[in-house]
Amino acid sequence: MQPVDPNRPWWAVDQQPQRFRTPLGSTIVIAIIAGFVGSLIGGSANFGSLIHHDATLVSASSTIERKPDSVAGLAQRVLPSVVSISTQTSNGGGTGSGFVIDSAGYILTNNHVVEAAVTDSGTITVTLNDGKSYTGTLVGRDSAYDLAVLKITATNLPALEFGNSDSIQVGDTVIAVGSPLGLSGTVTSGIISAKNRAVTAGGSAGENSFINALQTDAAINPGNSGGPLIDATGAVIGVNSAIASLGASYGSQSGSIGLGFAIPINQARKTADQLIKTGKATYPIMGISIDSQYSGGGAKIAATANAIRSGSPAAKAGLKAGDVITMFEGTKVNNSDELIVAVRAKNVGDTVHITYLRAGTSHNATLTLIAAP
Repeated sequence: MQPVDPNRPWWAVDQQPQRFRTPLGSTIVIAIIAGFVGSLIGGSANFGSLIHHDATLVSASSTIERKPDSVAGLAQRVLPSVVSISTQTSNGGGTGSGFVIDSAGYILTNNHVVEAAVTDSGTITVTLNDGKSYTGTLVGRDSAYDLAVLKITATNLPALEFGNSDSIQVGDTVIAVGSPLGLSGTVTSGIISAKNRAVTAGGSAGENSFINALQTDAAINPGNSGGPLIDATGAVIGVNSAIASLGASYGSQSGSIGLGFAIPINQARKTADQLIKTGKATYPIMGISIDSQYSGGGAKIAATANAIRSGSPAAKAGLKAGDVITMFEGTKVNNSDELIVAVRAKNVGDTVHITYLRAGTSHNATLTLIAAP
């Protein structure tokens, strides 16, 4: 080997050719193969006879058949019903998603998608999948469930079919459709990762929404909010509303990390009906104030004089300030958020059973939920 000059650049170093030895056995095999190929090429008449008489060629088609229940088939059916929503206010703009729930032009989306435009007298633009844009008019919105209904002047729109979110099971295949980061018509797929997740989301006006959410690993990013989560039949079973993001200690990742949350469509449909009929929606309450600073197990009724509303279901059931609710409808209550979400998942007029602790002693009570004022 020649010595290498250290002052010479690496790319100028002379390279010595490498020699390879082939084992005798390998040489024989290669020679046999080469001889066979040579005989085919040398005898062109025989070669043509081989191709035409002894070989069956597979024909290829440029047409791909996609089953109606495939992701591609479902996307083709659903996309015409999904819209992009853009808002503009004096402080800037925002984007989100929505979907047609009535052919007369009613669009369901999240409250937080349109809230800033509504409170700041801004504009709301709804763009259909075919590119046509319309001015969106607010029919009604509800911060408690983070839902809003818009109306556009278009008619004969394809509306999505409602599914049954109560019948969905963990592991079921789902597809999320929307406009993440303004990229309209984006389709992602995954499964239902969990049900009945207590998710709290804050709005721009400081009002919190409490969602008894469906959790999915389908990629959901900013801008997907308000878009549909559909099942394997193409029916909408949720409204994509929130994502979990990593904290600063994990690099502050703000995109999808496989933890997305959707409002169950059974709840969303009920709220949307109320908004369309009256412009407002209501939710059930027990008539208590919760101590949000309580860190023990369960949900503690605040130790204040007005913690139990006069004449409320809680007052009629004999609950008192300082009681700690530990069970709701047979399910353990770990914190105040879980209790609020569990109550709001019910209907006004429903009768519920709770277990609570008072001075270390467990008690049971039955309440009939009333509408929030």
